[in-house]
Amino acid sequence: MAARLVHGYVDAPGAPGGARRRVLAALATLMLAPVARAHHGWSSFDQNRPIYLAGTVRAVRWANPHAELELEPGPEWQLPRDLSKRPLPAQQAPVDGAALLAASTLPRRRDKLWTVELAPLTRMQAWGVEPLKVGEAIELVGFTFREERGDAVVRVEYLFRGGKAYALRSSPA
Repeated sequence: MAARLVHGYVDAPGAPGGARRRVLAALATLMLAPVARAHHGWSSFDQNRPIYLAGTVRAVRWANPHAELELEPGPEWQLPRDLSKRPLPAQQAPVDGAALLAASTLPRRRDKLWTVELAPLTRMQAWGVEPLKVGEAIELVGFTFREERGDAVVRVEYLFRGGKAYALRSSPA
């Protein structure tokens, strides 16, 4: 195999530059591994069991890959009587919102703090959702992990804020 010059180092079997690059690549991989593990796909969420949460925003991260917040549920864990009748905005994705609201239940677990995953910022902007604020009261319908295993995380389908509903699965229709 012929040697070649790459970024000022000789790239040939047994050359010192090749070993250095392999070590740097391995270190970069190790540094990025926690980031890759921290974000998960949507398939682990139970989309057959929508849950309802209401509470106070305790922390906000308004950045991609999606906005997030920490939600402290209020002391009363109950479904609002009007939930299944709330008007929902039209969105591009074919979602039976009325059926989701009607099927919503309370989570079985009673964690004091939930991680709430919203939509990517471009979608939040398309809906006109301003960044949420610490101390703000919100309601949501979304999905948590199958059998509510693992961390207290919910992916939001509908966000209710200030008397307005936002459908976060896709952009407005």
